[in-house]
Amino acid sequence: MKQGRIAVILKGYPRLSETFIAQEILNLQKAGLPLELVSLRHPTDTKRHPVHHEITAPVNYLPEYIKDERARVFSGWKIARKLPGYKKARNVWLRDLTRDRTPNRMRRFFQACVAAAELPQDTRWLYGHFIHTPGSVTRYAAIMRGLPFSFSAHAKDIWTSPDWELSEKLNDARWTVTCTKGGADHLASLAEKGNAVRLVYHGLDLERFPVPDSEPSNRDGSDPYNPIRLLSVGRAVEKKGLDTLLRALALLPEDLHWRWIHIAGGPLLSDLKALGQELGLSDRLEFLGSQAQSRVLQAYRESDLFVLPCRIAADGDRDGLPNVIVEAQSQRLPVVSSPISGIPELIAHGKNGLLVEPDNPPALALALEQAARDPSARQAMGQAGMDRVRSDFDAANEIDLLLELLQAD
Repeated sequence: MKQGRIAVILKGYPRLSETFIAQEILNLQKAGLPLELVSLRHPTDTKRHPVHHEITAPVNYLPEYIKDERARVFSGWKIARKLPGYKKARNVWLRDLTRDRTPNRMRRFFQACVAAAELPQDTRWLYGHFIHTPGSVTRYAAIMRGLPFSFSAHAKDIWTSPDWELSEKLNDARWTVTCTKGGADHLASLAEKGNAVRLVYHGLDLERFPVPDSEPSNRDGSDPYNPIRLLSVGRAVEKKGLDTLLRALALLPEDLHWRWIHIAGGPLLSDLKALGQELGLSDRLEFLGSQAQSRVLQAYRESDLFVLPCRIAADGDRDGLPNVIVEAQSQRLPVVSSPISGIPELIAHGKNGLLVEPDNPPALALALEQAARDPSARQAMGQAGMDRVRSDFDAANEIDLLLELLQAD
């Protein structure tokens, strides 16, 4: 194994919504790689998943805003400007700044100065999770230190970043991994060099998501005292399509009895609650907010159908393959979602779930009713989904390519 530490650059750590990143970090740690975590932001979640407690790598929180830690930023800059790659990094940043004159671009350069100054001397590689903001800090800091670097690109960072920036980062990095074929194809079309992008799906730690020991229910929505249980896990943001879901629920026939649970926070949460009240659904909706992984797992096992009608947001943001869909499938839970981004790479319509075009409440309502009234079809789809995840989305297998890449240079 190569000597030296790998610095993993993160936008925030830990984050409840990014269990796939934490799982990857833990797997790299288990493989014996010495890691240093560098976070652009302090955590805002009050809870942690079990995986976060198992990660022992030290975390360095960079100054989120220059004004809050002026002395540290100035000290970092004084050290960074003496590094052999500082002038080159500054020129790369100035070229970026001419095309993106924002305070964010200013902050990232000075965060990179602090990172370059404070990274352990035995650091041999920088690896940025998300190619946009963390990717910029990774690139500038690595150039200052004269070190190789790479990226992991996911969803929003791919689809809301300008092509010029993606292209230049892809060409400068040793390699970039991403988690869906659609994302990989898009990035590869922007890279000038061959083999710049590799497809690595986010796997699950199947020990944390074992096969459920209870059989799926036979609920069919006919009993008002035992309604069909619908579940959504995902931040209340535009791309999740949760407003479409509420409008679809309002269209379900009166003789179909159901309850819907939502897990996660998000900026649109109050809007969703208001919409639910406006549609007269409040007594059948339950908003649990952010929850630890154990509670999420319990919700998967208690539910009959997982629903996440994703869409492409107005600014181009979209999901890749939401990790919560993989988690739900691991628990024998059929999924109703949308045929966008990487979702069809897991969900085959009619086999392990149902796919409905986004922003179509009547079509979504029809799919929900169809799945709710047919327990045997739900059970078959759930079993097919669990089989697929356990054969193709095991994190222990997916980490092998990443380890190979990190050890290659």
